[in-house]
Amino acid sequence: MRFLSSIDTSASGLTAQRFRMDIISNNLANVNTTRTGNSDADGVLPYRRQIPVFAARQAEADSFASALSAAEDRRNATGGGVRVVSVVEDESAFKTVYDPQHPDAIRTGPLAGYVRMPNVNTVTEMVDMISATRAYEANVTAVNAAKSMAMKALEIGKG
Repeated sequence: MRFLSSIDTSASGLTAQRFRMDIISNNLANVNTTRTGNSDADGVLPYRRQIPVFAARQAEADSFASALSAAEDRRNATGGGVRVVSVVEDESAFKTVYDPQHPDAIRTGPLAGYVRMPNVNTVTEMVDMISATRAYEANVTAVNAAKSMAMKALEIGKG
């Protein structure tokens, strides 16, 4: 195990949560976007909510011998943090609002006069933003604790 691998693990968490906050901010910015480059038979499609997908990052082995011992006993292997796998679009239904004067209103069929609005719920996004902020703060605290322990170890070694 590397000397300060806990800082690397927390740093990956910081990066992942910052990315998550960026995606949430993008969702909130597009809460009223009714026109994107995509369309279907009824007309243009609104913005679709995006969701980041995370996966565990494998710990890096210090040497060939440690890689072999970790392969033999996965129970003792340490985590390597988190990584962003992809960003997926939320496939939930769009909200519809009756507004026949809107330029993106559906013109024909049973939904004539309705405008499809993005499937972004502001309350859900704000709760996700608070969760991402708390996770970010927890990772900052973990980095600071690891730095403090390393400084104490150096002080012990100095004395």
